Amino acid sequence: MKDNSQKWPKWLRDDGTVVSCTEKVKVMAENFDEIKQIAQDALEDGLLMEVSENQMRDTLHKLVDELINPYGKAE
Repeated sequence: MKDNSQKWPKWLRDDGTVVSCTEKVKVMAENFDEIKQIAQDALEDGLLMEVSENQMRDTLHKLVDELINPYGKAE
């Protein structure tokens, strides 16, 4: 089942103000829609190949946790 009706959160800057530029919000929504679909496809492939669902989910979480901010750390 494919659900493209995902409503993403309001995007906030580090100072708590809302990112309100329509084009920026649109790009973020498109990026996260694509990430969600790729992750869903990977999960389904793993399940079809008899990989544990828990292991797939843990590995996807680990992948996100290991992403690197090339612009420096948020404080």
